[in-house]
Amino acid sequence: MQRLVLLLSVAIAASAQGPAVAPAAPTTPTAPAAPAPAAGTTNITGVLAKAGQFNTFIRLLKSTGVAAQIDNQLNNSFGSGMTVFAPTDNAFTSLASGTLNSLSDSQKNALIQYHVLSTAIPMSQFDTVSNPLRTQAGSTSPAQYPLNVTAEGQQVNITTGVVNATVDNTLYTGDQLVVYQVNKVLLPMAIAGTAAPAPAPLAPTKTKGKTPTSTVADAPEAEASTDTSLAAPARVVTLTGGGVVAVVHVLALACVWWGP
Repeated sequence: MQRLVLLLSVAIAASAQGPAVAPAAPTTPTAPAAPAPAAGTTNITGVLAKAGQFNTFIRLLKSTGVAAQIDNQLNNSFGSGMTVFAPTDNAFTSLASGTLNSLSDSQKNALIQYHVLSTAIPMSQFDTVSNPLRTQAGSTSPAQYPLNVTAEGQQVNITTGVVNATVDNTLYTGDQLVVYQVNKVLLPMAIAGTAAPAPAPLAPTKTKGKTPTSTVADAPEAEASTDTSLAAPARVVTLTGGGVVAVVHVLALACVWWGP
């Protein structure tokens, strides 16, 4: 009887406490979260689009593949940065009619590469650079892709051998990229250089006019005959004086006349 009462007491107490709770599963430590990507990766066409008035240059950057090349070099390498000289839409409009259309695809690519340096050059360092600068177009030989940059105070001048341009504004400055606005399209010698001019033709020789003949021509002076031969029947002596010709016939002394 006492055991039954004890069992009932235990049962009543267990029911009052509610259902048993299973032990919590051990927690697994979580890996640290990956760092968030850097905000706003550099994009050359984005920089130019934000600045405005560079639609033609943006179109050429994309069509030649140079835009993707620049972005890859900036974001996937640890080089010395890049400098881009960006001509405005007005600069392209100022080109001779048909200039761009006359270029092949490889020439268009070289033209855009010619506006890109493989190093970032702040404005304050242009007065210390060594000319000619090497662009991504290639050789700096005089007939190829030389680029000379000089600074005079706050003005930066660019010479290609074909055109002279100036830097009008700084569009973007960063650790790896500097973008400048230029007032002309930088035409390299290899694409737009003109051949040496041909020698100038010789001036035609002037034909001297004939001296008009006078109405009364002076007779040429004749040399007096020195023939003393006795065989000649006569000696002719020509005398010239005052334009009147006098001819004196002197009969030769012959034996037939004077006799021995």
